[in-house]
Amino acid sequence: MSNRSNKAVEEFEPATTIDTALWLMLGAAAGALVAAVVLPAWMPSLVSSLLGPEPKAYWYLSRASALVAYGLVWVSVALGLMVTNRMARIWPGGPAAADVHEFASLLGLSVGLFHALILMGDKYANFSLAQILIPFGGNEYRPVWVGIGQIAIYLGAVVAFSVYVRRYIGYRTWRLLHYSSLLAFVGVLVHAVMSGTDTAGVPVQLYYWATGGAVLFLFIYRVTAGKSARPQASGVARAPRS
Repeated sequence: MSNRSNKAVEEFEPATTIDTALWLMLGAAAGALVAAVVLPAWMPSLVSSLLGPEPKAYWYLSRASALVAYGLVWVSVALGLMVTNRMARIWPGGPAAADVHEFASLLGLSVGLFHALILMGDKYANFSLAQILIPFGGNEYRPVWVGIGQIAIYLGAVVAFSVYVRRYIGYRTWRLLHYSSLLAFVGVLVHAVMSGTDTAGVPVQLYYWATGGAVLFLFIYRVTAGKSARPQASGVARAPRS
């Protein structure tokens, strides 16, 4: 990419403002904390009626939000690859794909944050705030796979918010950071498969196979399309000398 193009990318304004992005995160965190911490303290009878003799309501909320968050992360990564391998030109168009890619990553992060914090209301898993925020923080529930998910969400947050500092860190650094979004997706997928209690279900397995396979296909197409484009570009550059 030329210096002029790099400068244009650095100065490109994100479709979602930083204020909206921060409100998304704050809203998800506040909702989870109210449901998991404030409600049990203020209205114990209401919470008891929701939980019943076997307390699973918070666990179900966490699992449902986990599947939604994973789906949003997948949409973001898939559209990002479609933009870079130019498949998005066919559908839905490069600018539209880029905007949805950006918003889906932020929304996926906010739902993922809700998924993690709502676990504080589940008395069986018994996660503390520190154990949720610190990777491999000491909880006994599948600590390795949960820790991988924690690192993946932090990595995803760095990638998602790097768009707001792109003009300060430069296009090359931003692009290198953006490559790690694939690592974040793999981490989220491994975390989902290995720590989710619903992984054995056939619909959930199909969900993971289809989405993971789609990302693998788009990544391979991105690599092969990039290799086939380089000789052509080099040929165009050398043409004036012959």
